[in-house]
Order: sequence, then C-alpha cells, then structure tokens
Amino acid sequence: MVMATYRRLVWRHLPVMLAGVLAGYIVGCNKPAVRRTLSLQHIFASTGCTDTAAGEQTVAEQTVAEQTIAEHAAAAASHPAENRAINAALVALVRNSDLFGLRKTIRQIEDRFNARHNYPYIFVNDVEFTDEFKHGVRDLTRAQVHFGTLDNDSWKVPEWIDPEQYALVKKTAQYPHGEKDSYRKMCRFQSGYLHHHPLLRNLDYYWRIEPDVEYYCDMGYDPFVFMKEHGIKYGWNIAMTEFMATVPTLWNTTVQFVSEHPEFIAHDSLWQWMVDEQGRYNGCHFWSNFEIVDLSFYRSKEYQMFFEHLDKAGGFFYERWGDAPVHSIAASLFLNASQVHYFSDIGYFHPSVLTCPSNARTRGSCVCDSSKSFVQNGLCTARFLQVKQAVISPNATAPAVSEPVYFAQPTIRTVHSYE
Repeated sequence: MVMATYRRLVWRHLPVMLAGVLAGYIVGCNKPAVRRTLSLQHIFASTGCTDTAAGEQTVAEQTVAEQTIAEHAAAAASHPAENRAINAALVALVRNSDLFGLRKTIRQIEDRFNARHNYPYIFVNDVEFTDEFKHGVRDLTRAQVHFGTLDNDSWKVPEWIDPEQYALVKKTAQYPHGEKDSYRKMCRFQSGYLHHHPLLRNLDYYWRIEPDVEYYCDMGYDPFVFMKEHGIKYGWNIAMTEFMATVPTLWNTTVQFVSEHPEFIAHDSLWQWMVDEQGRYNGCHFWSNFEIVDLSFYRSKEYQMFFEHLDKAGGFFYERWGDAPVHSIAASLFLNASQVHYFSDIGYFHPSVLTCPSNARTRGSCVCDSSKSFVQNGLCTARFLQVKQAVISPNATAPAVSEPVYFAQPTIRTVHSYE
C-alpha cells in the first residue's frame, strides 16, 4: 500500500520534476528564464554574458578544478586531523522514521571523513527522539551525538498567514509538496531558525547532512579547516534551477529588500550568477542538502534582516519558497565571490542527483560513476565558474557556459518524512 501510494505520487509529479531538471540545462546567457518585473539593473551596472560556443571546455575551466584539488592537498598536508581546532558539527533535521536512511549516511561519512576527525553530530526533530533512534545513531560513531527538539516559534505557520488564502494555495498547488504544511515549515526553519537552535548556538561552522545520501570520495583534508584558512563562508557541490512555480515572487521580494538596503551587497558579489543578461531571475541555486557554512554568515545582520523580510512577505506558505534558493540568493548577494566555494572534488548523491569529480571512474580516491552525473556540465555550475572567475580575475579567460552532457537517472526512494 505504501509503495503503491508513493508510485502514484512519483507519477503525479514526475513531469514537473523533469521540467525542473531540464530547466537547469537551458538557463543561460542566451536563454532567458521566466520574466520577472523587477531587476537589479537599477542597483548594479549591467554586464553581459561571455559569448562562448556551447560544449567548449576552456583551459581556464580545467585550471579551476586543478587549483581546487591542489589547494585541498596543501590544506591536508599542513593541517593534520589531530591538530584541528575548529568548532564545527555535522547537522541534520530528521525524524524518528529516518533512522535507517540516516544510519546509511553516517556509515558513509564516518568511513569517508569523520572517523579521522570526530566532529560531533547534532540532530533536531519537531518531536522527541526515541531511544531506538538514539542508540541506532550512536552505534555508528565514536563522536559525540546531541539530540534536540524544535520550539513552537520555529516550527509553525506564522500568525500573519491568512488561513483561507493558505488553504486555497495548498488545494490548488501543482508542484511537489505543494499540499504539505510540514515541507513549508521545514523550508522556513532551515532558512531562518536552524542556526539559532541552542545546540548550534556556539558553533562556528556546520555541515548539513541528510538521510539516504551517499559520499563517494575519501576526504584527505578537512573542509572546515580549508574554509577557515581561505576565508570561505559558504561551500556547495550541486547547483540546479528551482521549480519556478514555487518561487514566483521570491525575486521581486528580494529586489525590494536590496533596494532598501543596497549597503548590504558585497563589493565583489556573485549577483550576476542568478540573472540573465536582461536582469531576469534564472532560478539557479545551490542545493542546500549539501552545504558547509561559516555560521557567522547566517547570523549576520544582513542575512537576518533578509530572512525577516522574506518571512513577513509570506512566500514560505503562500508559495513554497525553499531554503536552497533563499540561502543561494543571500550568499550570491551578501558574500564576496572568493567567499563562496564549489567543492567539486566531493562525490555526492542525493536522490536522484549525482555529482562526481572528473575521471572518478578510473582514478583517485573516489568510487563514483561520472557517466551518471550531469550537474558539473549543467549551466548553473558552469555559469557559477564563469561569473566567479570574471569577478575575481576580470582579465582571465572565462570558463565556458557549456551544454549539458549527462542526465541523472531518476531514483525511486522512500519519501522523506518531512516531504
């Protein structure tokens, strides 16, 4: 019965899901996204995209990846695990029903990374964790494990949301999870409350993990140390486009905030990554199910005011704003380009999207089938490399915005309990 129900849900939303994935291929310099009525052009000078032939991979693009690997190797050599002094943790919002999926994740991340570092785990839930859950997690690691619950303010439909309008939205939504309270509460919590939870209050960095994900590469360095040494605030490794039906007013609401607070925009920001040459929002965002973050960013005045502005606008409930586009827009506006890092060397799978380092099938410390990976060649990833390099090194040859090569195979999985 459960599987039959799930299959019906998959088939119901599959066209929308495929449209969202395919949108990641066609968003680019010369293929405008859904039109938005406001733009950043009245705040920034407009800059066009590099006109590069599709499918061409430049030397500059290869150099970016090679420099990344070299930097990681240097970081590993100069900072052995036993000498680390980083106040960080691996963090997840999960439910008791996620135990098996979370155990799979912990087993992999312990084998690939944390058994050598023993960073603590922090798990939070909207109800108390069961003893079975706690024992099942602690059996897999020598690291400290902390369990917490959410307060009512961080896990609710706010009082300024009109019940009748919200009920109509849920009834008529034509996108995945459109009818669910829990999914919207999760997105709001991950956007504005997780970093304030008492268990995270004293952390400097966090690495977000989730159930049922896979890590394909042994990590011979510490990403937390790497980020601290290089002044990086936000790390990611999958970039795609959002379902535009879930964020019809997010960009306009963002531009309204920026118009009121232009002083918050970083001098060398990545704002052009999010728009086409006409200033229209292209939907590109970092998938936040994998993110490594210096939490001073989320606790900053600009981020907090931005979240409060979005929250009061009601889009987490009247639409279905996700934490991924919220985090991504904030990082692209409020951080300098050098503070946002693409962890291209970490092979990672989140149903049903896979990312692999180059040549991972035949060499290196990864066991990762790059033939099933497409996001490295998708336009959001290539555009990020292009814009970042143009901001940091304006005179350098920009990486190409290449056409996609691979398409991820959809994977049937147990529905996450918050979905």
